[in-house]
Amino acid sequence: MSKFYLDPDMNFEVTARFIGKGADTPVSGTAYSVRLFDNDLLSNDFIGESELDAKGIAKISFHHAAFGDLANLETFPDLYFVVFKNGEPIFKSKVIEDVDLEAIEQYKKGEGEVIDLGTYLINA
Repeated sequence: MSKFYLDPDMNFEVTARFIGKGADTPVSGTAYSVRLFDNDLLSNDFIGESELDAKGIAKISFHHAAFGDLANLETFPDLYFVVFKNGEPIFKSKVIEDVDLEAIEQYKKGEGEVIDLGTYLINA
């Protein structure tokens, strides 16, 4: 059993990187933000939001409770994110089903678990 299940207050950080199509440069600046969601049958849980840093990386921190349901039926979240430019959605990822946080986590001492969802090429 991982630390994830033993410590419900453990911080998790999801990261993703965004590159502009055609320019092959990081998407960054105050005009851009990324929102992370957990896809559920009845409603989607908003997990968090992040600006993009100079390298085009979004970092969203959360606790297990951000995606747990009242019946405790959900073991793994079904994550997706939306990239916004000036408040308008410009990219929505596919739903990454049953994200096994334990299998892909990388522990950072003093910070908790880090889950890297990869690099995405988007129209910016």
